Amino acid sequence: MNMKMHADEADIDDALVRALVARQFPEWAALPVRRLESSGTENAMFRLGTELVVRLPRHPGAVDDVRREGRLLSRLGPLLPVPTPEPVGRGEPGAGFPWPWSVYRWLAGRNPVAGAVPEAERLAEDLGRFVAALRRVRAADGPPGSRGVPLATRDAPTRSAIAQLTGRTDTAGVTALWEEALRAPEHTGPPVWAHGDLSPGNVLVDGGRLSAVIDFGVAGVGDPAVDLIIAWNLLPAEARGTFRDAVGADDAEWARGRGWALSVSLIQLPYYWETNPPLAENSRHVIGELLAEASR
Repeated sequence: MNMKMHADEADIDDALVRALVARQFPEWAALPVRRLESSGTENAMFRLGTELVVRLPRHPGAVDDVRREGRLLSRLGPLLPVPTPEPVGRGEPGAGFPWPWSVYRWLAGRNPVAGAVPEAERLAEDLGRFVAALRRVRAADGPPGSRGVPLATRDAPTRSAIAQLTGRTDTAGVTALWEEALRAPEHTGPPVWAHGDLSPGNVLVDGGRLSAVIDFGVAGVGDPAVDLIIAWNLLPAEARGTFRDAVGADDAEWARGRGWALSVSLIQLPYYWETNPPLAENSRHVIGELLAEASR
């Protein structure tokens, strides 16, 4: 099996996972394996029995993110109000698979769906408390987050994405929103911890409450406004104020968060339009929410 530099989905299957587990973790070899559906682009996920999950990176960059996540969560996880990924086994390349892989404890819950969030106010408060708790962690010696940067650094790719979406979205409207976001005052305080990729695919809910947050691969310190994106990529308009109050975001930070939500969605949409329908649909949802908010 030759997986080269990017793993083919056809090659990452139940049989591969069973072979890897049997050779490296024989104590789990008899457990059933079942692939989990996910819109994630970094890792393939497989349920292993009832208490474990196997995560296999799809490309070399994802390997680095998993290693980074492990280091960060040993520091952050105990200080957060909900469970985070807990590794219980580190696998090595084998059975034709070229990269390290991991076994984690299973986290209860399901990914919420934008536009269908029951008890949105409760979830908004839970999410706000999570973000606030993360921000309270000492950040003086934390690593820079890949997204905790000024919005202006995303200007060129965002405008390129807008051009690619001509005829597919309200390009004049999103351009005006983007230019408004760029005028927001920059973060002038000290660097603060941020998850960096709070999205429906990276949070779990159970009984209407936040039950876990996953995928800390791009977490780090910087401008924490990036963590406000979940106000638009998941929460309905009527719950955003609750989330904002729980976080404590001022007008400038809220404007930057709105810009982050717009930029991420615009860049994702043309890239994943054909290849990842759930991500593309969420991007269209965010753009629609932001345009509707601007018109009110």
